[in-house]
Amino acid sequence: MDSGNADYHIQREVIDEQRLKERSQRMDRSQTNLSISHRLKKSLSCSVPKLKHSIVGFLPVLSWLPRYSIWDYGMPDLISGISVGIMHLPQGMAYALLASLPPVFGLYTSLYPPLIYFIFGTSRHISIGTFTILSIMIGSVTERLAPDAYFLIYNGTNVTEEVDIISRDLYRVQVAAATTVLGGLIQVVLGLVQFGFVGTYLSEPLVRGYTTAASLHAVVAQLKYIVGVSPKRFSGPLSIVYTLADLVMLLPETHLPTLLASVVSIVVLITAKELNNALRQKLLVPIPVELCTIVMATVISFYTRLNESYKISVVGEIPSGLQLPGVPNTSVFSEVVLDAFAIAIVGYAISISLGKTFALKHGYKVESNQELVALGLSNTFGGFFQCFSVCSSMSRSLIQESTGGKTQMAGVVSGVIVLVTVLKLGSLFQELPKAVLAAIVFVNLKGMFKQYYDVVTLWRSSRIDLLIWLVTYVSTVLFNLDMGLGASMGFALLSVIFRTQRPSYSLLGHLPGTELYLDMETHKEVREVPGITIFHSSATMYFANAELYLEALKKKSGLDIGKMLTYKRRQEAKQRRRERRAERRARREAKRQKKAFREASQRSKNAVFRVEDETGQLKDGMNGDIHRELSCRERENNTVFVIPETARTSDGHHTWVYLKGTDPDTATLGSVSDLHDGDITTLDSSSEDTLSRDLERISLGSLGKWTWDIHSIILDFSTANFTDTVAIKTLRNIFHDFGEIDVDIYLAGCQALVVEQLERGGFFSDVITEGRVFATVHDAVLYCLKHRGAVTIHSYENALDISGTRL
Repeated sequence: MDSGNADYHIQREVIDEQRLKERSQRMDRSQTNLSISHRLKKSLSCSVPKLKHSIVGFLPVLSWLPRYSIWDYGMPDLISGISVGIMHLPQGMAYALLASLPPVFGLYTSLYPPLIYFIFGTSRHISIGTFTILSIMIGSVTERLAPDAYFLIYNGTNVTEEVDIISRDLYRVQVAAATTVLGGLIQVVLGLVQFGFVGTYLSEPLVRGYTTAASLHAVVAQLKYIVGVSPKRFSGPLSIVYTLADLVMLLPETHLPTLLASVVSIVVLITAKELNNALRQKLLVPIPVELCTIVMATVISFYTRLNESYKISVVGEIPSGLQLPGVPNTSVFSEVVLDAFAIAIVGYAISISLGKTFALKHGYKVESNQELVALGLSNTFGGFFQCFSVCSSMSRSLIQESTGGKTQMAGVVSGVIVLVTVLKLGSLFQELPKAVLAAIVFVNLKGMFKQYYDVVTLWRSSRIDLLIWLVTYVSTVLFNLDMGLGASMGFALLSVIFRTQRPSYSLLGHLPGTELYLDMETHKEVREVPGITIFHSSATMYFANAELYLEALKKKSGLDIGKMLTYKRRQEAKQRRRERRAERRARREAKRQKKAFREASQRSKNAVFRVEDETGQLKDGMNGDIHRELSCRERENNTVFVIPETARTSDGHHTWVYLKGTDPDTATLGSVSDLHDGDITTLDSSSEDTLSRDLERISLGSLGKWTWDIHSIILDFSTANFTDTVAIKTLRNIFHDFGEIDVDIYLAGCQALVVEQLERGGFFSDVITEGRVFATVHDAVLYCLKHRGAVTIHSYENALDISGTRL
């Protein structure tokens, strides 16, 4: 190896795929078979530890409840549970309005699901219950399947403007419960089939754009309670636009007492929350601002008769006690299956993201699949008790964590608070104005409103993520929550495809003194390896970018394979045509030569010729035409003229001498033993055997049109995590096309799965062996330098006899 390659000479074994296979095949086959049977037996066996592990995995409460310390965790969980339970009361009733359901069903939803999650959940800090986004999604389903127009009261033949609210709400509860049960079943099934990773398809920009758009739907849904009007209900695409337009038309009919109550409630809530945040460090537990607000509003409404005197809408009758469980209305499953799936995915994505945040902060693990099962069982069980869909709430979870909650025992305490309210205190909130609940929803959406600042942040950091955010927001606003989610997920996946379809391509150079190979454009200290091009792609090569990969390789390497091969094939075709013409001429000359020799043989039968003495007689005695034919044959075909030296022996053979050279007058003598293989022409053989031969392989270097200093190209496949048939075919074409111009191709950094897929795809053959695949780029470089890098670039070009300019 020359001095120019000294930096790359490292004394160690070069590892390629064949060597790796040889090492792995040294294992005893009997031991391998034994291990397979052992693993199969182990997987099918059932032992006490394995059974215990499975039970604890499905019922996580058994892993911590037996070791629960009342002295360490009891008081923090009690304080945290009371704080969260107090928040459940106003939020449950307010979010029930978002779901277009009576407020009491929000209290039921705050009671049953947290108890189920206590048993099956793995997060210690999230608070399961009502949430803004899911309430809006449920509300869109209930209003679509149970609009007011279906429940107008008929008076004989006339239809009044009054709505049968009792029948409407009853059917809406059935629709909400059926949607919740179906969504819960979907979550359970996805969790059991280990599909917990589905939440990863909802990227953070997508989730934030979706929740921001959902908050706009929530605001529009609460405007009618804030201004005290009754707009028409719309469903389907652009429903929010139609609703806003109708609200604008109804603004002159605004109910001023209701608007005043809403504004006062919003001001009080915002002021109290800001004071609460300012004094957070000095308070043992946060002040229950929302609970204080609804208590004060209820007291004021009760004593001032707001409903009777000022026609302000109130919550109305809240039945005491619990509802008996009932089977959901399965007849609506087919109409809500898409909505249920969307609710299941969104609810899980919100819960798992919040759960992992707290788990990372406090140093424990949240199981994704078990969380999906726990959330699904909470929804399924709650649906039988007329609950609507639940997930974790950020505001309540932050309160549960900040007030010292240690385990899900805080969720049980909050459930007890809600239970006492439902059983004994529910009737006290019958005079609560709905405008106050709408104000609570409006103020709690303040955090969602801050997400509009994501546009500025993403503009600075990632334009693609900004585009995902905007597409999600616009599609969710215009096409409603279910179709908006589907459109945004589709666009997010397409953005991934687009980014992998057009990855960045680069050439790698060697960092002296190391085995590292870095981008030569971004790292100025790296050096190009002489004669070797190392090509790197930032993404996996597959059907969507295989052609672009090939084009980038040609561009980066500077070799226009298409033009070079086209020129080569044209030259080969010209060469074949010249050979065919020469062969035809040779056949004609051979026939004439054979005829001339036959005539000469008849005249000189049994005669002995010596070349030194008889050459002149042969010229004089033979016909002049024959002599001209022989001379012509010798000159045109650069062959030899052979004549017998002695008389025929008893066995019928002659001793031969020959004239060798292009000019018979200056030709030299020699014996047959001195002839080389290409110097002898058998006179009595056929012309086809004499002159026909295979066309020699033409190299581009011999054609003299191009020169290049690349003898090897290494494809860095370290970023590839899979391959497909299109990519395998493209790789095979790369190996073949570059081999046509005497450039070797090698693969480096392939993962085991990629190599296995290459084998199954029939990539390897006698020409493309596994010896072309190396464990690292450095192994491939060492191999190339060892086999083809022992000469300098200049001598390499001279060896190929290449002239011209480098591409």
